[in-house]
Amino acid sequence: MSQDPNNTMRALVLDAYDAPFRLTEVARPVAGPGQVLVRIAASGVNPLDTKIRAGAAAHAKHPLPAILGIDLAGEVVAVGPGVTAFKSGDQVYGMTGGVGGRQGSLAEYAAVPAELLAHKPANLTMREAAALPLITITAWEGLVDRANVQSGQTVLVQGGAGGVGHVAVQIARAFGATVWATESAGKLALVEQLGATAIDYRAETVEAYVAHHTGGRGFDLVYDTAGGPVLDASFQAVRRFGHVVSCLGWGTHALAPLSFQAATYSGVFTLLPMLTGEGMANHGEILRRAAALVEAGKLLPRLDPRRFSLEQADDAHTAVADGSAGGKIVVEIAL
Repeated sequence: MSQDPNNTMRALVLDAYDAPFRLTEVARPVAGPGQVLVRIAASGVNPLDTKIRAGAAAHAKHPLPAILGIDLAGEVVAVGPGVTAFKSGDQVYGMTGGVGGRQGSLAEYAAVPAELLAHKPANLTMREAAALPLITITAWEGLVDRANVQSGQTVLVQGGAGGVGHVAVQIARAFGATVWATESAGKLALVEQLGATAIDYRAETVEAYVAHHTGGRGFDLVYDTAGGPVLDASFQAVRRFGHVVSCLGWGTHALAPLSFQAATYSGVFTLLPMLTGEGMANHGEILRRAAALVEAGKLLPRLDPRRFSLEQADDAHTAVADGSAGGKIVVEIAL
């Protein structure tokens, strides 16, 4: 017996780690209490998506078979009981699935908690909006929620041309901070275009650039997006009583340099609300506030110019995993 097309949708299913996606028809979800059903227009691809696909992200706890895709932008087509913030026809974006057993966005529809969504910035396309959720929430949680970034502060973003980094630079500047960012030589111009002072981390030691740019005082706030030795460098770059934030705190680190500055440290784990159900409303609130910055021209995503359809999602993942992406990669589903 054939399936009712009104009750099914196309989706990409991952059956085994490192395997190709399988395009198939699956049951279309229904919006339950507190949920909205979104017709997905675009799905952002993050490095974390490729790690989950490779089986290298145990912290994401996403059992197989699975539909991947953490970020989405799309249109609300139905609301479940108790939802008052959205209505059918609203254009939304959010970080809504692809981890913790939650259906991801490499599909035509998803039923997601309304708390995780916000109205899409009016001046962005669906493709542009789908690029923002994870990297924006990650940058915001570090700079605003953890470090309380303030006007007049000096902020150093480690990896300022990367996904989280280029958003962090813009958010810090929007809050009135003066921003520096480390990068390799080929990406220094992009950092400058974002409004930060670029630092070639391969050409200058930490001591040298701290002396050069802060007179040896150190930066009020350092956001590490790389982890490992870069987090150790961040502990050396922060000023006395300053603050270091990292979204990649892997590894073993000596805390003495941080302690000697009487500085503090915060970790960011953006997946926690989706894995535990705690704090989901904060994600929606961050995206609402970020949308205001986008509409004010203070925050814009940097996208790779290549276009990928649902059928080409394997190629999209390859473009992220091999490091060739010149900006965020997005899979277009129903633009």
